[in-house]
Amino acid sequence: MSRSVYLHIGAPKTGTTAIQTRLQRNAGSLLEQGVLVPKAARGPRRNGLALRAALELTDIRLGQDPAAIEGSWDELVEQVTAHEGTVVVSHEAFVRCDETAVATVVAALGAGADLHVLYTARDLGKQLVSGWLEGLKNGGTDELATHMSRAHTGDLPLRANFDVPVVLGRWLAHLPAERVHLVTVPAPGGDRTLLWRRFADLVGLQDEWAPKDPPRTNESVGVPEAQLLLALNRELDGSNRRGGPDHKIVRRLVVARSLVGRAGPRVEVPAGNADWLREDVEAWIAWLATSGVDVVGDLDELRAPASGSVDPDGWPDVAVPHPGVAGAAAAALAGLIGELPRPDADGG
Repeated sequence: MSRSVYLHIGAPKTGTTAIQTRLQRNAGSLLEQGVLVPKAARGPRRNGLALRAALELTDIRLGQDPAAIEGSWDELVEQVTAHEGTVVVSHEAFVRCDETAVATVVAALGAGADLHVLYTARDLGKQLVSGWLEGLKNGGTDELATHMSRAHTGDLPLRANFDVPVVLGRWLAHLPAERVHLVTVPAPGGDRTLLWRRFADLVGLQDEWAPKDPPRTNESVGVPEAQLLLALNRELDGSNRRGGPDHKIVRRLVVARSLVGRAGPRVEVPAGNADWLREDVEAWIAWLATSGVDVVGDLDELRAPASGSVDPDGWPDVAVPHPGVAGAAAAALAGLIGELPRPDADGG
C-alpha cells in the first residue's frame, strides 16, 4: 500500500479548529480505515502533536514551554513515515513555514509518499477581523482601525498568513501544482458542514469513517465584549499575553466562560477598507487562475459581499463606546466571582 500525506497548513480563522476537532474525535475509526491522524505517544495533550511539531519546526513558541516542544517534529515525522496508507496532519501553525522549513517538510513528509498541501481561505476582510478578535483574547491592544491599517501597509505579521500567492508560492517551489490545494470557506449563514465535506472529499474520507461531529461552539465575541477586552488588555499591560502570568485567567475565565457567544452585535470590517481589500483579493484570484493550484469550492467565496462595505448607518462602530459594555463587564465579573473560593461561614 502506498502512502499519501495530506498536510493542512491553515490559514488561521478558516474553520481549522472544527476540522482538527473532527479528525481528533474520530481518530480511532479513521485508523480502522487506514487513515492516521498523528497524536503524541504520551503526555496530557496528545492531540497537540501537530501544533508542537510546527512550533519546533518554525522556531515559534506562542508562549509554550520549549521543553514541551522539543522532539515533537521528529516524533511526527516518525509516525508519518511508519504508516502505510493515508496520513492527515492539520494545524494552522504550519502556515508560518518559510522557504527553509517548507523544504524540510517536503523532504521529511514527502519521502516515499505523495505529499499534498491543503490551504483553506475565506473573505480577507472577515479573516482580518477574526484575527483582531483572536488577538484581543491573547492580550492585543491595537484598535481595529490600527489593525486594518497595518494590514493594508504590510506592517501586520498576521496578514502574511492570509496572502495566498505568498503562502502557496513557497510550496509550489517544491511540489507540483496538482498537489497544492486551496479550499474555499463558505460564507457565514450557509451549510455548516460544507467545509468539512470539501475537505473530506479531497482527502478521500467517507462520512461513516468520521461520524462524530465536533462540539458546536461559538468562540466569537461581539462589539461590547471586544471593547471590554481591549480596555482590560491595556490595563493589564501585557501580563495576559501568551506566556504571561494572567493569560490563562483571562483566556479561560473571562473570555471562554463569560464573553464568547453573547448576543452582542458582530464586529464588522470598518467602512473605508473595501477598495484595498477587493484589489488584493482580485489579484489573488487572478494568480490562482494561472498557478495551476487545485481549487476546491468557489472562488467567489473569497470576495466580500456584493455591497462592498457595511452601511455606516446600521453598523455599530467598534471605536465608539457601546452601551452593552457594562453588561459584558458584569458577565466577566460574575464569571470570575464564580471561581473564587467561598469564605468560611463565620466570615473568615
